[in-house]
Amino acid sequence: MTYARVVSFGDVSTEQVDRLRHEVEEGERPDDIPVQEVMILHDPGSESALAILLFETQQDYDRGDEVLNAMPAEETVGKRTGVAKYEVALRATA
Repeated sequence: MTYARVVSFGDVSTEQVDRLRHEVEEGERPDDIPVQEVMILHDPGSESALAILLFETQQDYDRGDEVLNAMPAEETVGKRTGVAKYEVALRATA
């Protein structure tokens, strides 16, 4: 079973998203977060974003959740406004 950690953020500027994109493209991903896939959705008009992180197992989700919850606020892409856990019921690509 795959699990998704979906986090909503406010006060997210385009510059912050660009910085995050650059960090990920440069391979700067924390080793202690066993994430399978990351997707960031950004609405520049409302300066809001959703981060969707996919984890292969419950244990991976628990570890990632623990590390991400301990992350200092200044290291996030914006102000975290919510966190939810989902089981991935369907995943397809075109």
